[in-house]
Amino acid sequence: MNYIPRLLEEVVLRASRTFKVVYLGGPRQVGKTTLLKKLSENENRTYVTLDDVVQRRSAKDDPKLFIEQLKLPVIIDEVQYAPELFSVIKEIVDRSDKNGQFWITGSQQFNLIKNIQESLAGRVAILDLLGLSQKEKLKIKSLFEEIFEGGFPIFQSKNKPDRNTFFNSYIQTYLDRDLSDIFGITKISEFNRFIEVCAARTAQILNISDMARDAGIPITTASEWLSILEATKQIYLLRPYFANITKRIIKAPKLYFLDTGLASFLTRWNSPDTMRAGAMSGAFYETHLVCEFIKKYINQGKIPYLYYLRDKEGHEVDLLIHDNGLHMYEFKIAAKTDTEFEKNMNYFEKKSKDFKSKTIISLIKEPLKVTGGVQYLPYTQI
Repeated sequence: MNYIPRLLEEVVLRASRTFKVVYLGGPRQVGKTTLLKKLSENENRTYVTLDDVVQRRSAKDDPKLFIEQLKLPVIIDEVQYAPELFSVIKEIVDRSDKNGQFWITGSQQFNLIKNIQESLAGRVAILDLLGLSQKEKLKIKSLFEEIFEGGFPIFQSKNKPDRNTFFNSYIQTYLDRDLSDIFGITKISEFNRFIEVCAARTAQILNISDMARDAGIPITTASEWLSILEATKQIYLLRPYFANITKRIIKAPKLYFLDTGLASFLTRWNSPDTMRAGAMSGAFYETHLVCEFIKKYINQGKIPYLYYLRDKEGHEVDLLIHDNGLHMYEFKIAAKTDTEFEKNMNYFEKKSKDFKSKTIISLIKEPLKVTGGVQYLPYTQI
């Protein structure tokens, strides 16, 4: 498979010039190792992975010896398996003023980021990588082909795997390695069912009691497992924005799967056409666009300050971005302009002077600006 250039490349290199350690987090199979290996081609960086059981045991049993035997600079993959390394890495980097000595990756972030921040404060740049954004993909496809495919780089390969085989294997790896080995979860079949319940609710307001009931688990377990799915970057919880706009704002987050291909597999859609014609087409469209905005910020090394708006009367704005003011976005599966699309943004605009822009993202071909300051953008131009 040919290397796919990633938008995060320059961010990683810039961080490496500024910090002694660069941490790159994100889900499995999104290209973290490939990216770091590509960027290190000209500097002969040592590579070691803790996915290797022998290396993992060595790192855990004697972290000091393990680190001191490595020739710097180094890439340490899947560092979540040996958090004992962090204090040793701190000792090593404190001996020198040289930046970029350690590049480390992790596929889960449940307590991992806290450990890194505490052990390597002031020494580490923390970055994330998700699946391919639509701007990074090699081929332009139709909207629902894009959604059905998702963002895993392997599907850009000429010899791409069978879709069902890949996702079955991905889920099994995730369940076995991360959930069993790291989180100690033994109820694998129940967790598998819970993931399916989450996928079926992508782009919906979170209702943990309903999800727990459908998965056949206690509410406390559902809450714990949601936290794990969020920490391992399988889902994103979009929080509501309610800074005194109105006291009647809904306060529950909305759930989004971070890979639409995986979500479509879990919800049993077997083709882009059936998905487009199905009951979840709007939810998948919204999920795709929210994910594109998340990736847009993450690929710049920024924290995305994303929210949604909904009050108890049902007025809703799909996405609110806090970036030098508040910017409202509505997502419509249509190739037209319509004042009906603009009503909710206008409603909230009257509640606060902090709103700076109103944008509707749809299936139109070219950007348009209409009366009232509403911008219409094609979904391809996020």
